[in-house]
Amino acid sequence: MKAINLTEKLTQFDSHWDPHVVASYNQNDVMVVKFQGEYPFHMHADTDDFFYVLEGEMLMDIEGEEPRVVKAGELFIVPKGVVHRPRAEHEVKVLLIEPIGEPNSGDADRTPAPKPHI
Repeated sequence: MKAINLTEKLTQFDSHWDPHVVASYNQNDVMVVKFQGEYPFHMHADTDDFFYVLEGEMLMDIEGEEPRVVKAGELFIVPKGVVHRPRAEHEVKVLLIEPIGEPNSGDADRTPAPKPHI
């Protein structure tokens, strides 16, 4: 048991759209990720998608709906089965929680990130 400094963990990589696992609990990975630009529309059939914005601002596009703005200190949960796309005009730093082994790409035509442990 130890405290995990998310700011320090985020300094260990510069890539975008590559979640890094910082902890695991109850069969879930807790990850940090940086992103800028847009991810493809996708959905997760069996799990909700959890986003907590640590720094910056992201937009969450939900198919057929207006984009949602999610600012630092706010979280957004996409229910399973909902087609969505996170995006950010400027780099954003986000905490993600998802079941161990769940591909971050969902059903998109994109190779899932490897999710290294840091």
